[in-house]
Amino acid sequence: MKKRIVKIVICVVLLAATVFMLQKLLVPKYATTNEEGILSSEYYANAGNNDVLFIGDCEVYTNFSPVKLWRDYGITSYIRGTPQQLTWQSYYLLEDTLRYETPKVVVFNVLAMKYAEPQNEAYNRLTLDGMKWSKTKLDAVKASMTDEETVASYIFPLLRFHSRWNELSSEDINYLFKTEKLSHNGYLMRVDAKPAGQVPDPVPLPDYTIGPKCWEYLDKIRETCDQKGIKLVLIKAPSLYPAWYDQWDKQVADYAAKYGLEYINFYALADETGIDYNTDTYDAGLHLNLSGAEKLSAWFGKYLKEKCGVEDRRSDAALAAKWAEREEFYEFMKEAQYKQLREEGAVTRYK
Repeated sequence: MKKRIVKIVICVVLLAATVFMLQKLLVPKYATTNEEGILSSEYYANAGNNDVLFIGDCEVYTNFSPVKLWRDYGITSYIRGTPQQLTWQSYYLLEDTLRYETPKVVVFNVLAMKYAEPQNEAYNRLTLDGMKWSKTKLDAVKASMTDEETVASYIFPLLRFHSRWNELSSEDINYLFKTEKLSHNGYLMRVDAKPAGQVPDPVPLPDYTIGPKCWEYLDKIRETCDQKGIKLVLIKAPSLYPAWYDQWDKQVADYAAKYGLEYINFYALADETGIDYNTDTYDAGLHLNLSGAEKLSAWFGKYLKEKCGVEDRRSDAALAAKWAEREEFYEFMKEAQYKQLREEGAVTRYK
């Protein structure tokens, strides 16, 4: 009887180990392709001591540099941005962050307010798979799923990715257990430049009403910040397209006025921030490169200091030592990207 039990236990352990290894192998690694998918998981190694939290889509993780905020103002910050991060996902990432720390300021980029319903699984995965499991993640999954998705596929990703056999590459082997650090407190660096050309005219919409689910979760963000004594700042990061319609802008501005919130549309502040779409974007006006991100961060750091009272923490020796390591990695990656551009014969317009 005992031998039988031992055999059963061994079989169960071997089966569990096999399933675990298969799942590790088949789940995308986001190390050299779709790198944005690693952003959610990278937060946990850097949680704590962040006075400013950015939440939102690509317009935060490409447009703001926490290292620049630290260098110029001693502001500690983290960007919990992910591709096409929906408003409800921003809320749950805020809730998740509050399990580890309580920032003094939360900055929410409002572009996602244009999405009234869940969009597609691919973007959901880039945001949700990297979150640590908790009730918060479960709620985020339920709020985000499209009709074709299931909760079980998030709990057991092997159910979703079991057919990736023909897509496996060296990346899946090299990063089976550990991936390299890619971001700088959530900022994804790009030093190359692609000037903005002719921007297409916005296509008129039949209805400009922001959906009720977006307002519901913006209310949750605002109420959570109120309860925790956190100052909430709404922003629309600078970009030439996709269009951010005046009708949407007015609805957000009216909401901010109603609840006494700050709302900054950076597109209207190009002269103040110094953003030049001939030199400060890597994809013709959608996102900022390093030059643009540092300009925007320099302006916003002053705002956070003067308007939000965020303190300069460079006198904290232990904290300064940690940020010195982050600055070193920042400079290393910057030079590595410049080197790659030179080897490819490309010309960067970074100033």
